[in-house]
Amino acid sequence: MSHAKYETPEFEEEVTSHTLTLRGPRLTAALAFVTGTGFTLFGYDQGVMGSLLTAKQFEKTFPQIIVTNEHKDHATLQSLLVAIYEIGCLIGALSNLWVGDRLGRRRTIVLGGVIMIVGAILQATSFSYAQMLVARVITGLGNGLNTSTVPAYHAECSPAAHRGSLIMIEGSLITFGIMWIDFALFWADDSSAQWRVPVALQILFALVMIFTIGFLPESPRWLLKANRPAEAMAVISALDDKPISDTEVRRTFHAISEAVAMEGGSIKFQAEATNEKNTSKSTEFSLKELFTGGRSQNFRRVTLGVVIQCFQQITGINLITYYATLLFERLGINDVNSRIIAACNATEYFMASIIAIFIIDRIGRRKLMLFGATGQCLTMVLLAILGSISNSAARVVSAVLLFVFNSFFAVGWLGMTWLYPAEITGLRVRGPANALSTASNWMWNFLVVMITGPSFANIQWRTYIVFASLNAMIIPAVYLFFPETAGRSLEDMDVVFALAYNEGISPVTVSLRKDVPLAGSPEADRILGFENNSDSNSGSGSN
Repeated sequence: MSHAKYETPEFEEEVTSHTLTLRGPRLTAALAFVTGTGFTLFGYDQGVMGSLLTAKQFEKTFPQIIVTNEHKDHATLQSLLVAIYEIGCLIGALSNLWVGDRLGRRRTIVLGGVIMIVGAILQATSFSYAQMLVARVITGLGNGLNTSTVPAYHAECSPAAHRGSLIMIEGSLITFGIMWIDFALFWADDSSAQWRVPVALQILFALVMIFTIGFLPESPRWLLKANRPAEAMAVISALDDKPISDTEVRRTFHAISEAVAMEGGSIKFQAEATNEKNTSKSTEFSLKELFTGGRSQNFRRVTLGVVIQCFQQITGINLITYYATLLFERLGINDVNSRIIAACNATEYFMASIIAIFIIDRIGRRKLMLFGATGQCLTMVLLAILGSISNSAARVVSAVLLFVFNSFFAVGWLGMTWLYPAEITGLRVRGPANALSTASNWMWNFLVVMITGPSFANIQWRTYIVFASLNAMIIPAVYLFFPETAGRSLEDMDVVFALAYNEGISPVTVSLRKDVPLAGSPEADRILGFENNSDSNSGSGSN
């Protein structure tokens, strides 16, 4: 494949005109800050409702959520108020099937932030149950757009060696600061500020995200899809803090270019070496591409992204995220102490999540997922056993086990499911695939949150048995079907799946091998099906 058009002085001059001020570690830090703010907003908005459910002023404004012997049906209304948010997130994520690649990563994030601000204002000014339901759906729309875009944007702008740890920072920030803010305002029980201020605070995070993302570049992968190669080259150069003549910069650029060409993107290559006419496919994306096989194995890869997001939710984490205070109260702990313990639980959750940041790129994705699922399964078994025993000692140990469950989840699954779908899918389908995988997260999130209240009301401690079984099922599924992505560029995963297809073996097996050639190399070109043009590329080494 010829890349002669990208070796001309005119192209280099155009690249120079797009040179970025932020470069290297400063640019990487800025990306982490902005995407981290987006996920802090996500985590805050998701978790803030948990502590408000038993706040006196919140109950006064929304009496429909108070569950009593006379109004047992209020358990469903309480769950609906929490879970309706997931419906908004689901719709927002699915809308990214059509919006994301048209607007680009940055503008989609800005749109999501603006919608979340509108929703937050409506929530903070709610005076009726119906208004709060509508407001939470609107907020969810914005969050659905953000959560299906932010991880992909960050992954596409991160170096392979540190991509896992950088995106795990986003996972950690999901847990940051939620419970303590609620607890601090718990004492304002003579004013509706007790719940309105925590709800309104999310506007601050959204404003910071919207303002600061304007200083960041667009994803180089999206720029090449949008046929803006000079800007893409400038961004790659800035991310690596190397000149455009650098071998690694050019190899990365050509690897992405080939991924676009292979999957029918808009960038067109001149086949001068073979005297062929341009045979680039149509640039118009079709949802049917999500269901294709062949070398790209799109259907398999999209399915892995959808399934891993489902797995995260069926672990049972949102039993604690949304209902921590209620769970501690069910253990016989009074209102104030329940909130103190819930706040400590959230703090410990955040601290445990930091562990994953430092080990994910060394240990890999698969081992952390297996570790987390095994620990979660055993913890749920113990919670079920202790739940069947009614004495103070069992209740104390159960409270401790909620901390233990959070720790296993924080290390193995908290940030993993936002990282993995972006890594596992190809460039052509990454936007729509992330929309579907994120929609899967919110759909299963809605299901779990909706059934939790009625489940504890009807089968009590046996609820833990259900989630223990689901965690047990996750272990063999991850071991057999989920390839390792650590240490590989996003385009390297195209080579892994193509090689698995060519050899008729599992991508898991190929992903664990050390002899897979780097994307952008002549060997990788042959694996991806560029055999006819590989000779013209060989003269430029790894470019």
